[in-house]
Amino acid sequence: MGEYYKDKLSAEGLRKCYEIAPPRIRRYLDAETNFVINRTKRSRRVLELGCGYGRVMKRVVVHVRFAVGCDTSWNSLRLAGSYMRPRRNFGLVCADASCLPFRSGVFDAVFCVQNGISAFGADRQDLVSEAIRATKDGGQALFSSYSHRIWKERLAWFRAQSEAGLIGEIDEAETGRGTIVCRDGFRATTVSKKEFERLFSDAGASTHIKEIDGSSIFCLARK
Repeated sequence: MGEYYKDKLSAEGLRKCYEIAPPRIRRYLDAETNFVINRTKRSRRVLELGCGYGRVMKRVVVHVRFAVGCDTSWNSLRLAGSYMRPRRNFGLVCADASCLPFRSGVFDAVFCVQNGISAFGADRQDLVSEAIRATKDGGQALFSSYSHRIWKERLAWFRAQSEAGLIGEIDEAETGRGTIVCRDGFRATTVSKKEFERLFSDAGASTHIKEIDGSSIFCLARK
């Protein structure tokens, strides 16, 4: 899955996915971003895992002193560099979120939204452990996944992406129960409240689970 976001679903293709999102999905995306802003505003330094072309960062950076975006796709990061203008209080790093090139305790907050914990295709425990490692003592990590309440709208959105040629043909027989599967190897699952709690507990962080807008499950973790 990591290669999928580097080679197929990146830069302008990734941006197109959000441009064709229907109104209910746009509301979900706005709710996620607003929640992150409210939890991180006035922070000195924040990190986004899987920043893509800067869709969320562009709004977050207005409310923090400095933001860093991490992604595995150079194409997406190049687009992010121009998309973020004229803001200058940000940095972009090409790196694997499960093996971050930062020293421990650097960031006031680390966030990973829009189901990145599933979509990256990396080991979930590694992602969570690295996020906690990079967070300073007393800081927070924010991870989100889809709520089951938005399944029908989510599936319709992914079908629209498939029809637009942005992702592969959806395997309807394999798709269901919170997981979307495409015939070209794309696979997007979801993370449950219990799994979030287990992952962050194993990483040594205390957690609070909150549902936002009937569309997102957020795990808020304190180091």
